[in-house]
Amino acid sequence: MTAAVLELLPLTDRTGVRAAGEVCLTTRASWERALGDLVGPGDDVHLELSGVTYVDVAGASAVAAAATRLEGGRRLVLHGTPPQLRLTLDTFWPGLTAIEVTLS
Repeated sequence: MTAAVLELLPLTDRTGVRAAGEVCLTTRASWERALGDLVGPGDDVHLELSGVTYVDVAGASAVAAAATRLEGGRRLVLHGTPPQLRLTLDTFWPGLTAIEVTLS
């Protein structure tokens, strides 16, 4: 059995990160650190998630927590969101307006 891997790279065209791999117990610390680094002052924060294959509930919770820490009407914009993350966010954090899930 291989250990889960999560690759996080900064976006070059806007504030945010591109993630690929799994968000789970073994990768959660780096996921939470990357999200925490993005919540400072600035524009909306973008997460490119099309390369993410799995997000556990704690990983989704970290997304919701990061979104609630954004100030001044800023949003966390999710691109290429895995279906299980959309479902988890809709189930546990319905109406969280600081998160925008795009279709692309």
